[in-house]
Amino acid sequence: MKMRRNFATRGASGSRCALIFRGAVRTGLAALCLAVLTATAQAGADLRGSLTGLDIPYEKFVLANGLTLIVHEDHKTPIVAVGVWYHVGSKDERRGHTGLAHLFEHLMFTSSENHHDEYFRPLLDAGATHLNGNTWLDRTTYFENVPVNALDEVLWLESDRMGHLLGAIDQHKLDEQRGVVENEKRQSENHPYGKVDEYIAASTYPAEHPYSWSAFGSMQDLEAASLEDVKSWFRTYYGAANAVLVIAGDVVPQVIRQKVTLYFGDIAPGPVLARPTAWIAKMSGERSATIQDRVPQPRLYETWNIPGYTTRDFTLLQLAADLLADGKNGRLYKRLVYADQLATHVSVTVGPFEIASQFKLIVTVRPGGDPQVVKKALDEELAAFLSKGAAKEDLERIKAAIFGSFVRRMERIDAAAGKAAILGESQLYGGSPDFYRQSLAWVQSASLEDVMHAAREWLSDGKFVLTVQSFPDYHAAGAGADRSRMPDPGPPAALVLPALQRINLSNGLKVVLAQRHEVPLVQLTLLVDAGHAADSLARPGTANLALALITEGTRTRNALQIAARAQTLGAQIEAGSTLDTSFISLSALTARLSDSLELFADLVLNPSFPPEQLARLKAQSLATIAQQQAQPSGLAARLFPRLIYGDGHAYSNPFSGIGSAADIREADVQSLRAFYLRWVRPDNATLLVTGDTTLRQIEPLLERQLGAWRAPDQPLPVKRLATVALPTRPRIFLVNRTAADQSLILAVQLAPPRLDPDDAAFQVVNGLLGGNFISRLNLNLREDKHWSYGAGSSLVAAKGQRPFVVSAMVQGDRTADAMREMLKELRGLLDARKPTEAEVRSASNTLVRALPGQNETLADLSLSLGDILTYGLPDDYLNALIGKLQRLTSQQVAAAAGRLIHPDSLTWIVVGDLAQIEPGVRALGWGEVQVLDVDGHTLR
Repeated sequence: MKMRRNFATRGASGSRCALIFRGAVRTGLAALCLAVLTATAQAGADLRGSLTGLDIPYEKFVLANGLTLIVHEDHKTPIVAVGVWYHVGSKDERRGHTGLAHLFEHLMFTSSENHHDEYFRPLLDAGATHLNGNTWLDRTTYFENVPVNALDEVLWLESDRMGHLLGAIDQHKLDEQRGVVENEKRQSENHPYGKVDEYIAASTYPAEHPYSWSAFGSMQDLEAASLEDVKSWFRTYYGAANAVLVIAGDVVPQVIRQKVTLYFGDIAPGPVLARPTAWIAKMSGERSATIQDRVPQPRLYETWNIPGYTTRDFTLLQLAADLLADGKNGRLYKRLVYADQLATHVSVTVGPFEIASQFKLIVTVRPGGDPQVVKKALDEELAAFLSKGAAKEDLERIKAAIFGSFVRRMERIDAAAGKAAILGESQLYGGSPDFYRQSLAWVQSASLEDVMHAAREWLSDGKFVLTVQSFPDYHAAGAGADRSRMPDPGPPAALVLPALQRINLSNGLKVVLAQRHEVPLVQLTLLVDAGHAADSLARPGTANLALALITEGTRTRNALQIAARAQTLGAQIEAGSTLDTSFISLSALTARLSDSLELFADLVLNPSFPPEQLARLKAQSLATIAQQQAQPSGLAARLFPRLIYGDGHAYSNPFSGIGSAADIREADVQSLRAFYLRWVRPDNATLLVTGDTTLRQIEPLLERQLGAWRAPDQPLPVKRLATVALPTRPRIFLVNRTAADQSLILAVQLAPPRLDPDDAAFQVVNGLLGGNFISRLNLNLREDKHWSYGAGSSLVAAKGQRPFVVSAMVQGDRTADAMREMLKELRGLLDARKPTEAEVRSASNTLVRALPGQNETLADLSLSLGDILTYGLPDDYLNALIGKLQRLTSQQVAAAAGRLIHPDSLTWIVVGDLAQIEPGVRALGWGEVQVLDVDGHTLR
């Protein structure tokens, strides 16, 4: 379970696989902006009214016990999203008794009076996706997507833990989950900048303010929490009248009402609760503090207290945040990152909270930079913004982008981020499932004067407002659902995916189309047979930089114009590389498809590789390498490929694809352009199209934009995918991280390629070993031993031999013990504890029943179909996979485990405090132990 901590962020991302709008040079900025304003203004006019016209139909019911039920019908896929929103979070705690909301969220996943097992087990077996829970300041949420045939099972489970939990909570379970939560808190704080949020909360709110502590709470309070404390918390806040149940998907509202009344109607409403009123706690003047942490770069945070989520000024301040830091055209990015290059990242966050919120500027200072110089420039830009305002065209462009983003959220039903989440959040915070329409109306009607007035008022002053309401009279029903047995999920719903249609353009470019017409979106992905593996014929990091650079300029557009044009069209463009594939993708509104394709084609055909942008990207890549080396998981991912593949192999470079610092410094425009032209060509690519179009509509558009594209004369290059022999004995590599509270353990080996006939069985082996919450590894190290917040395994897809990775972040003093347990679980699959039929069925069901939820959106579908095209799988691979998984026996899975797992050939990488862990690791006596530095060089 995860605890949501970060605000919604406006600003640039470090993602290597996305076109991120990072900023612009200052020289000639006024003239450059003028060139794009006309098109932007026209787009705003075209979209006028679109925001307020968006609608998510629903029916709302309030049961006699006060439970609020919201139902939304969406019949495009046989799945249903279920979300339970409890109106309780860390703000409902009191100082000295913090952390209860998050601790209880974990207890809700253990068992209930009528279900004596982990809640993940039946849900994963039913094919649940987007399955989790999280705690924030104002609410606790539980959510899952399941095939529609499993709905009764989900309702039984959710209602059982709402109404029948106290008898299942004992001291053992409290101590068990307290240990898990404490490990989660340690893991969070062990990351760079991990203690910042808690420090800011304590420094910006009065000590008695309910937002002045973090949702994690303090270690002292967690340790002091008694069994009666947590039971009293449940009785107070987990009644039916304090909850919102949202159900969205392939359902009928009146049928759902009857089901929910059956399962939830007999649950007590709980006590009448007094809601905290707005408490903005506006600050005055300027206060400052400095803290030290193990971070690779300095970072600045500037924070203001502002009104809460349901106010018009909150929405206006979100627009102000976008004007300041929405991609490359945000003025803070232009100045700090793009022009002066004082920083590598800048963003603005606006926290969506109930009784108050915060407006926070975050700037990551470039390596070697002076934070005080950055602060001076930051404050200058903010002062200029507040005094002079912004361009109306920029505001209209931002509104168009908000429309596109909201439409994309409407494509998904789930209660974590889709339509169910929108309805639940609107009800819980705004008192009505359609409160989002009010927010969108505020966005649409906002003038530049409105936005600037709010910015000037709330970035310098504030006020307090009190509202009092009467309480409703709730009562529980006399009877409810049968609690003697949980409903069986039944057979999985059929997976219906669109057929693949194929054509070739006149230049030979292969086009594959999968039609979906539920939302007005079209997704295009140019799949190029290159990827990080192509760096074996170039300098490491070349694929990553080359793909990043094509979005920084074309022959007729610079980076600012590309960013502005995409936002004007409501389009999203991504470019990057995975291990085997480089890609350029476009998500376009159907109504703007022709114009969006023109921009897409311009990037593909006419990249200019501007030298000044390469210098900036190199600096950012160096900063990213430093960030990776500062985090245990990032560091291990940089080291393990060379250790298991050896030098010279196509897969031996750092797994992120960035390369080394020396490689980045040596990169030049000529080599990047040559790489791009050598690999990105029509005879080495396939264009995958999904969404709201037909071959008849799309073919002439593609022919017009891409038909003239021709392959170069030079032959196609061939990547080096040689077969590598497994080591004959285990190897252990240690990397020091002084004073680290936890150790990262990776056990890695080479596995057969993605196309291996046993791949389905390999997936089942991975699933039951470490691929989900109820896997052997996680239940051992997290639930039984309490040494880790999470342990697992993964089987990376690849054309050649692929990495099979087993990993865990554990308490430092348990490093050697955890390694023994990990090896025990691996060996157990081969002899003492071979897979059982029950485990095989559970792991298979998890994979099979999750498929509908994994193919809901166009982005989801494109990923699935992209795998089929990348690895040369049959068109009906996913449908055939269902039958193959369902027919697997425990004997077949055990045989596959024997082919997949080789305990004596493992390469172990351990990142931790050597003073604490090295003696114990060496005492294991498994094989040679070497100590490496962060670049992989042997120290001893």
